Amino acid sequence: MIPPDLTIVIPTLNEEQTLPFLLADLDRQQGISCEVIVIDGGSTDATCQLANKAFDAGRLQGGCRSGLRGRGRQLNAGAAVAQAEWLLFLHADSRLHDLNLLQTALEFMRGHQQRLTSDALAGRFALRFDEPGDGTGNVLYFYEVKASLGRPWCIHGDQGLLLSRAFFRSIGPFREDLPVMEDTSLAESIRTAGQWLLLPGEIVTSARRFRVEGLKARQTLNALMMNFLVIGWLEFFVRAPDIYRRQDRAQPLQLQPFFSLAKGLLGELPLRRRWAVWLATGEFVRSQAWQIGLALDCRKAYRHGCRVVPEERRWLDFFDRWFDPLTDHGLGRAITALLVWGWSSWKMRSNAE
Repeated sequence: MIPPDLTIVIPTLNEEQTLPFLLADLDRQQGISCEVIVIDGGSTDATCQLANKAFDAGRLQGGCRSGLRGRGRQLNAGAAVAQAEWLLFLHADSRLHDLNLLQTALEFMRGHQQRLTSDALAGRFALRFDEPGDGTGNVLYFYEVKASLGRPWCIHGDQGLLLSRAFFRSIGPFREDLPVMEDTSLAESIRTAGQWLLLPGEIVTSARRFRVEGLKARQTLNALMMNFLVIGWLEFFVRAPDIYRRQDRAQPLQLQPFFSLAKGLLGELPLRRRWAVWLATGEFVRSQAWQIGLALDCRKAYRHGCRVVPEERRWLDFFDRWFDPLTDHGLGRAITALLVWGWSSWKMRSNAE
């Protein structure tokens, strides 16, 4: 048999409400042969049945396989049985409205691979959220623009991760010791070992988690998790119960248990180690301060109904040109650490009330 052009790996856990729409989109893709591997983590709903029904009814090659629970394990299991030389890792709630999206993306990657005479590169799509309808459009627009920039620690699995199987073998696999952010960790390994490309076209993803859990609460918890991942303080992930709820169990997010856990874990550390965690946190937060500038640019553009273009990123340019070099030293990191400590203390008190 002729191998497919592309293998698409989709991890699932109780995704009966979203997966059929993605499979229908993949079935309609033109100009490319795809193998679709759904790796299920033990769904108790009709996810696997609906997936197999779609494979039986359409022209998609592939099937639904059962794997160990945990997105990292599921993604690795799918990649291990892939037949194509190119891999695309997708979330189950993604939508592909352009019928030629995958063909164009693969041609784009192959062209760069030939020009660079290297397979050490990966592509991700621009991101667009479905209509929030709850007043969060400005913030979600900021996330869309941030995703397109592709800066460190800002590439995630909801953009789709497209790379050759050979490159994945050299920089992978996905981490299996993380309950979340295994895709972000791999994205940074790709950045270190190769090059990221922004693919033509976009993926539409669901804002359902923001709607159900609450935008500010989800933003706050995401920031905490990202910081702990970057500074390498993984005890939080080990000890946090149900840190990233299944979509079918999502409910308004309560932050107090997570703040209490972080405070308790810090309290177990000796003073010197505790201060090292705060300093590392200060450095990461300081390095991400450019997001304030981007948020201001996005807010202005969103209010005027236009897109943020490079020549209009005035606040972002200000943070890049002035704030970063002026604060990139020990004192700047220490001050930021103290500010974060004050903020976290305030959040702890306000969430306890």
